[in-house]
Amino acid sequence: MRLSGKHIVLGITGSIAAYKAAILLRGLVKEGAEVQVVMTPAAKEFITPLTMSALSGRPVASEFFSANDGTWHSHVDMGQWADLVLIAPATTATLGKMARGIADNLLITTYLSAKCPVMIAPAMDLDMFRHPANLANLEILRSYGNVIIEPGEGALASGLYGKGRMEEPETIVEEVIKFFNQKKKLLNKHFLITAGPTHERIDPVRFIGNYSSGKMGYAIANELVFCGAKVTLISGPVQIKNINPEIEIIKVESADQMHEQCLRIFPEVDGAVMCAAVADFTPESYSDIKIKRVKDDLVIQLKPTRDIAGDLGKIKTNEQILVGFALETNDELTNAYSKLKRKNLNFIVLNSMQDAGAGFGVDTNKITIIDKDNNQTFFELKSKTEVAKDIVTQIMSEMNLNERFQD
Repeated sequence: MRLSGKHIVLGITGSIAAYKAAILLRGLVKEGAEVQVVMTPAAKEFITPLTMSALSGRPVASEFFSANDGTWHSHVDMGQWADLVLIAPATTATLGKMARGIADNLLITTYLSAKCPVMIAPAMDLDMFRHPANLANLEILRSYGNVIIEPGEGALASGLYGKGRMEEPETIVEEVIKFFNQKKKLLNKHFLITAGPTHERIDPVRFIGNYSSGKMGYAIANELVFCGAKVTLISGPVQIKNINPEIEIIKVESADQMHEQCLRIFPEVDGAVMCAAVADFTPESYSDIKIKRVKDDLVIQLKPTRDIAGDLGKIKTNEQILVGFALETNDELTNAYSKLKRKNLNFIVLNSMQDAGAGFGVDTNKITIIDKDNNQTFFELKSKTEVAKDIVTQIMSEMNLNERFQD
């Protein structure tokens, strides 16, 4: 049994898809999991606690106090007991409460108390699913490190499911099994990630920078944590506020500060992903007072910043992985491969400014991965969350970890 010994809290909310939770529960128990069901009050309008209790072999928890004898249902104890919290189906209302920390029922308080990973299977009609408020909540939940289970691309393409419809129970069981296997892959591995732009100060109110949002680097950090790794993220100035608490974040401003932190940490890690958009040049001098406009032109002398990826490549050992990024506007493949060789990278992730939906300030990306032998793997336009999975898969391939943990 593939889930033998695993403790799972199964949260059920007030969706018409709640009947599927019985099939899901049966599948989890069949695979050997011990399952504690927690139902919202609305969920009981769709499926009875008696059914779920019979399938799980445990009393269902729904209220903070038992109506019969006043027994206290401790959300803290359940959260600590669980190896996984799985909420399926998850309604729009529940997603909003989870994202915003509105702890008004036993399921939400259990979720907020849990120290374990969380998987969520949304269930709602298409219009509700794609409403900006719901999509924003899903992004917040992803940023916390939660795994969102949506119908697979094949199911969507076949027209069998709407985008907001809950994934089928059998598929969710397989996703749970895959999740526990995936968590083992990078266990005890430590990665350094850089993300965001750098700001090179001109005076107290002005700087040289770029449009990087940091979303790609943060998505890679989240995916590495999902696979069990310890992650240290060195971040330039970004507006990302919802951050997975398992990620250690070191905030910097300038290229020089990022260089210093990277060289300090790199010898301690198993790999590094240089995703930050680091300034290539910085002002030669800094004015500690605001520069006034006294004439029609201003000349700022620039000097090169230190090459972070290049310097890490010089000290990289054979046991370490070093990944770079290249954002190109012309001769993309040639320029990216040249950068890989110069900086002693294991592989490089190429973005082209010619591709719509890729680059700075968007939630999607289109990449090409190029390895040391100039093998090129082209990917379609995807969300940065999905792109992060492709990049981490390549990292595990470089570390020969994929075959070791086959199902």
